[in-house]
Amino acid sequence: MITELLTRMRFLLFRKRSSEVDDELQFHIEHSIEQKIAAGLSPSEARRQALIEFGGIQRTREQVAHQRPGHLLSNIAADIRYAARVLRKSPGFTLVTLLTLALCIGANTLVFGLLNQLVLRPLNIPQGDRFFQVNNREGNPSMSYPDYLDLRARNHSFTGLALYEITTAGLDSDGTPIPIWLYTASGNYFDVVGVHPYLGRFFHQSDIHGLSTAPYVVLSYDFWHSHFQSDRTVVGRVVQINKFNYTVLGVAPQGFRGTELFYAPALWVPTVDEEQIEGYSMLNQRGARGLWIAGHLKPGVTPAQAAADLNTIGAWLSKTYPKDDDGIGFSVGKPGLAGDLLGKPVRAFIAGLMLLAALILLAACANLGGLFAARASDRVREVSLRLALGSSRIRIARRLLTEAVIVSLAGGVLGLAGSFVLMRAISAWHPIPGMPISLDLHIDGRTCAAALLLALVSGLLFGIVPLRQVFRTDPYQGIRNGAATLARFRRFSFRDLLLAAQIAVCAVLVTASLVAVRGMLRSLHSNLGFNPQNVVQVSTDLDMSGYKGDATAAMQRRMMDTVAQLSGVTSVAYADRIPLNLGWSNTAIFRDTTTDYRMSNTAAYAMQYNVSPGFFQTVQTPILQGRAFTWNEKTGTPPVAVINRELSHILFGANINPVGRYFRAYSGKRIQIIGLAENGKYKTLSEDPQPAAFFPILQNPTSSTWLVVRSNREPGDLIPALDQTLHGLDPSLPLTIHTWQSELGSALLAARAASIALGVLGSLGALLAITGIFGMAAYSVSKRLREIGIRIALGAQRTTVLSAALGRVFRLLLIGSVVGIILGIAATKLLAYIVYQATPRDPLVLIGVIVTMLVLGLVAAWIPAQRALAADPLALLREE
Repeated sequence: MITELLTRMRFLLFRKRSSEVDDELQFHIEHSIEQKIAAGLSPSEARRQALIEFGGIQRTREQVAHQRPGHLLSNIAADIRYAARVLRKSPGFTLVTLLTLALCIGANTLVFGLLNQLVLRPLNIPQGDRFFQVNNREGNPSMSYPDYLDLRARNHSFTGLALYEITTAGLDSDGTPIPIWLYTASGNYFDVVGVHPYLGRFFHQSDIHGLSTAPYVVLSYDFWHSHFQSDRTVVGRVVQINKFNYTVLGVAPQGFRGTELFYAPALWVPTVDEEQIEGYSMLNQRGARGLWIAGHLKPGVTPAQAAADLNTIGAWLSKTYPKDDDGIGFSVGKPGLAGDLLGKPVRAFIAGLMLLAALILLAACANLGGLFAARASDRVREVSLRLALGSSRIRIARRLLTEAVIVSLAGGVLGLAGSFVLMRAISAWHPIPGMPISLDLHIDGRTCAAALLLALVSGLLFGIVPLRQVFRTDPYQGIRNGAATLARFRRFSFRDLLLAAQIAVCAVLVTASLVAVRGMLRSLHSNLGFNPQNVVQVSTDLDMSGYKGDATAAMQRRMMDTVAQLSGVTSVAYADRIPLNLGWSNTAIFRDTTTDYRMSNTAAYAMQYNVSPGFFQTVQTPILQGRAFTWNEKTGTPPVAVINRELSHILFGANINPVGRYFRAYSGKRIQIIGLAENGKYKTLSEDPQPAAFFPILQNPTSSTWLVVRSNREPGDLIPALDQTLHGLDPSLPLTIHTWQSELGSALLAARAASIALGVLGSLGALLAITGIFGMAAYSVSKRLREIGIRIALGAQRTTVLSAALGRVFRLLLIGSVVGIILGIAATKLLAYIVYQATPRDPLVLIGVIVTMLVLGLVAAWIPAQRALAADPLALLREE
């Protein structure tokens, strides 16, 4: 085997030109000539008959070369050199083909990179493919700390279960406190995950001795590099988190961002320190959910078996703790996307993008297939001459296919390079201000392999299209008539089908992009339940600056009163959270007649907001009935609430005035309703109406503070004054100040991402449609230019000339557009996963698609139409 391989390589790399075969061929021909001359023929006639009897010399050379070792590699190398020469002679054609493939393969590679990062590739931890998250039956990962302890102790499926939560705190390492995002994690978190420290050590279960007993912190590598300038002496240093002393134990390894894909924390602290981090502790409350659980499955255990094991524990929890865990159940899913809260929509979004990107690539293949077929028809005379000289059809087809594959591979390399640049840009993009949300995208072996496979398949797809012409070419007619010999095959050609399919794909993509734009516009103009215009938000947590108890409420009131004195401020209020922010929370609501407060008896899970007096006025949420809060609703007074219309409908039915009625909280506390507020958007812009309950913040004190400031000034001009005023009250306050419009970025992220992604794909589809229609129109005009000249000479009208030259092209445009619009309407369900309120049946969308396709057709056919109308009959006939 090795000897044969070396022989073939030596033949390929070091062979010299030899005349042995030519000498032998010449000997046989001369011998035949001598025999015929001896038989009485003239020398010229003897040579002619000898050559006829011998057959094609080139074919004989190929047959002899076929028997040599290394002939296959030699032929491939020759085909590549020939293809390179041919492509060099047509730089315009080659450049258009390369750019088309680079754009389309690059788009597909980028989408595959997202798929690879968010769906296919496991977390960047040891044995990441065996790491799973524990969710409830609905895919929500929220669990309570007591339930976690029971699951950890009783399960038989995981090597260990770790607990974690994403939250915020104030870090002071140099006298200047800054807000940070972090993980609170169980003591066994790093042991379960299986990573090792870059520097120092991690905290472990042995470091935990009860609540608030582990003042330790582990820094992320990136935060250590950026905030501590990679100082290796940081281990052992004491820093302050929310004014509590914490000792830095170590630094996590580079590239480890925790167990969520979108989120890059600054550091990790033990979960048992929740009271110091959050300002309160709910670790002893079994019904207080919000923590996430994950771990490695034991060898041989499947996710289904693990879910069955956990549900056995769930049945025990439901029986043992019926008030909190009645009906509790579990499922096991991939980690990294907050269970199905983000996992399901992200997977649906990427699946939709993959489908549309694949359509783009198919449209490109159809485009290039038509171009290569047109080019092959122009090379009929060349192909016929080669066939007449003895070359095989297989050899010619192989060379044409080699041209296509070379171009596709080069386009694939360019597309891969472009996707690499875009991935770096996306990785550096932080879509939500003040939050460490980003994607760690990079090109790995799987992505490169996908790009190579796409390039090869694309080259084969559009390279096969012209081969049928090679196998149907008549050498005699081809040499005599050139491209005209194929005219009968083009009355309704395969290229027509390719162009119609390409236009249909373009119409689908244009439909999708217009639907996305309409969805985003609906998002922006939907009824939010509040007015974010001319509002600035100031977010802080007074616990970060050491405020406790009554001092917290006093400082919140002081902040509000001081800001109210600023020039241009018309109203101010504060709350513990705001609508359409990632920090949402809900609470169990029971009817007033309920006596058994287990979870299965809840009337609703309502969005919960603790707000100050003046909140509804400042955010401009209408109070439909009753009244808003006053400063008299405080600790020690009867509990009250304002509910929205959706919660009122759930509790009391439609058209019932809820004011003066009661409901009960999870604790059984009876709460009177004093007002009815308009519905709003609370978690996402695309959500169905959600129940919501608002409580006086003085009756439910909290250190989390969102100051909402409405003014008649430009919001951007108010920000410096707010920062100066509030830091004048307390220089240690870690503040984040944004306009409410910019804070809506998290809620608008999905709509914007869909609009951008589908807009780019739609633009690519439009570009391909223009080039495809232009190529077909230009080719049609060029091949019928003499006919057009005769028609003009006979007095044909301009409309008749255009109909003859471009009628078929516009018929294909009409057919493809209709098919594409029908497919776009049929894809409503898929588009609904991608964009907000997807309605391809929207008249504006349909009109937009029709106008867009018409404009594309007119733009693409403009130059060929001008050429047809400007044809000079005399010049054409003289040339003919």
